[in-house]
Amino acid sequence: MVVQALKDQGVDTVFGYPGGAVLPIYDEIFQQNDIRHVLVRHEQGAVHAAEGYARSTGRPGVVLVTSGPGATNAVTGLTDALMDSIPIVVLTGQVPTFMIGTDGFQEADTVGITRPCTKHNWLVKDTSKLSEIIHQAFHVAKSGRPGPTLIDIPKDVQFATGTYTPPAKARVSHYQPQVKGDTAAITRLVEMIETAERPIFYTGGGVINSGPGASQLLRELVEATGFPITSTLMGLGAYPASGDKWLGMLGMHGLYEANMAMHDCDLMINVGARFDDRITGRLDSFSPGSKKAHIDIDPSSINKVIHVDLPIIGDVGHVLEDLLRIWKARGRKVQKDALAKWWTKIEKWQAVKCLSYTNSDKIIKPQYALERLEELTRGMDRYVATEVGQHQMWAAQFMGFEEPGRWLTSGGLGTMGYGLPATVGAQMAHPDSLVINVAGDASWLMNMQEMGTAVQFRLPIKQFILNNERLGMVRQWQQLLHGERYSHSWSESLPDFVKLAEAFGCKGRMVKDPAELDDAIKEMLAYDGPFILDVLVEKHENCFPMIPSGEPHNKMLLGDASTDDAIGSSGAVLV
Repeated sequence: MVVQALKDQGVDTVFGYPGGAVLPIYDEIFQQNDIRHVLVRHEQGAVHAAEGYARSTGRPGVVLVTSGPGATNAVTGLTDALMDSIPIVVLTGQVPTFMIGTDGFQEADTVGITRPCTKHNWLVKDTSKLSEIIHQAFHVAKSGRPGPTLIDIPKDVQFATGTYTPPAKARVSHYQPQVKGDTAAITRLVEMIETAERPIFYTGGGVINSGPGASQLLRELVEATGFPITSTLMGLGAYPASGDKWLGMLGMHGLYEANMAMHDCDLMINVGARFDDRITGRLDSFSPGSKKAHIDIDPSSINKVIHVDLPIIGDVGHVLEDLLRIWKARGRKVQKDALAKWWTKIEKWQAVKCLSYTNSDKIIKPQYALERLEELTRGMDRYVATEVGQHQMWAAQFMGFEEPGRWLTSGGLGTMGYGLPATVGAQMAHPDSLVINVAGDASWLMNMQEMGTAVQFRLPIKQFILNNERLGMVRQWQQLLHGERYSHSWSESLPDFVKLAEAFGCKGRMVKDPAELDDAIKEMLAYDGPFILDVLVEKHENCFPMIPSGEPHNKMLLGDASTDDAIGSSGAVLV
């Protein structure tokens, strides 16, 4: 039943780790060839790999793990997927039904433990309901705001027999989120677009989750209106980075021009974002002079953080389609003169060049490393994952994404150890594509065991480690906000990453001379197999721009990126 249900859901890959409570399912997997099973080295790695698969394909990732510690090891990945709205389905084994509650060997209350970090979960006690529940789990994971679901299957249920329910007969009518937006509300938004003088599109991961059609509609709307557009970390790629209306990422480490435009706009159109605290800064000072419209499929996201003037509940793709149709029918009106003045103001903010940094011919600056990686891989069939920390923000700042689904990162939860297994999942889904993980030395070590998975399955994933021998973002906050008291933020006894690569059976190289960086990157890209490139970078470089915790958008630390004259009238802060 389990294997047939997965086949009927179109599943071709499962990431998992066997154990006693799921051996009946593993025995069935052994006897078929339609579904590939990827043996990970840790259950957290399995869920992150499934996330990488899901983000890069738009299809649910599937995980199979055993009971007890197998299930509890998956909790971090489940929470990560819930925060970032990633569709995954996790199947866990459980002790037999008659042993539940007895503290049996490898028993845990999986349903209780995972209730807060899944969209929905099930404990299956009746074999006749098993297949229908699996179909329901896929429906819930994919529908509305996507997210993780979990099915806990006791071992005696796995051994039993029953009647299989095909997907077409599964009961899913009880969960049908609203996808069409209210026409009157959409018309009101069109009226706001027609009269706005300083508008901005603020976009998020919901555009990508809605599917490629939503991204195309967004691009058409931006080009037709001429409005500037910015994006959250999760929304990168929905609008092309090469587009002339693109202001870059906004938020705590977003671009100066994006944050200033958000602060000074008079109409903010939120498309599939959730007003996350990394975006808003201080709530009472967040874009104080703007009218705010919010398009979101999740009603619970509306007015949860920021009160908006115009809520529109619905799928981004459907709402944008109706928005474009109504706006065109009313004559494609915008305030052209006011919009030209708005762009003049934005261009002055862009002239600050907030990503400028002082380069060196002696030591590799992390910004330079990512500039070179971007330059040498631009235009390739490329997927980029990251770990979490300074390197993640630099990658978002210096690497450009032209289409959705190419950027794989942990946004809401900020999970160190995410990137390496995510590249495993993405490479399994796209065997002929270039898949790179931009990592920090500390983050990368958290799930380094998945290099074994990459070698076993001959996955040519590229690990681009910016090695500053520090917990970089922690050290930065300690420097700026905690009186330079560096409490446990310096990594000691780091491994030799080249020898580690060799120990795993793949290739590695260390580079520290800026003059040799291009050659090292080219070697990494040319190698037909997993590769670890250990890039020794400036140890105390800080990631700017930065909105300090508790400050509004127009109070940014820009480091050495600009002059006092350039920002003196803006209210920004120079560190």
